[in-house]
Amino acid sequence: ECRQYTNKSCEECLKNVTCLWCASSGRCVEYPVRRVLPRADLCELRSARWGVCWVNFEALIIAMSVVGGTILIMLGVCCCCCCCKKKSKKQVSEGPDKDEERAAREREKRRVRQEERRAEMKSRHDEIRRKYGTV
Repeated sequence: ECRQYTNKSCEECLKNVTCLWCASSGRCVEYPVRRVLPRADLCELRSARWGVCWVNFEALIIAMSVVGGTILIMLGVCCCCCCCKKKSKKQVSEGPDKDEERAAREREKRRVRQEERRAEMKSRHDEIRRKYGTV
């Protein structure tokens, strides 16, 4: 039972993992396992010690919040980076196809224009030959 360690030391109280040390009152009480945090009438958060004597609940909550928030932010950044990389890879893989299609259309346009010019030049040459009777 934890009460037997009241008015002794924090280390003695916390040898039993079910005990909670209240530094302000010097009491050793059962840890309220049904609640995550001890009630304020049992012990203030800044005075409550559990597991180790050098960390109070208030500091533990702040540290856990900072670590949890940092992990969530890092996960969000990693997800964003992965999505951006996938989009850029997809655009890069689509890019050459679009470039190749555009180049093929331009080649086809040039070929058609060249054929039109050849036909036009041939008709001019034929007119000149007819005019001068060399046909």
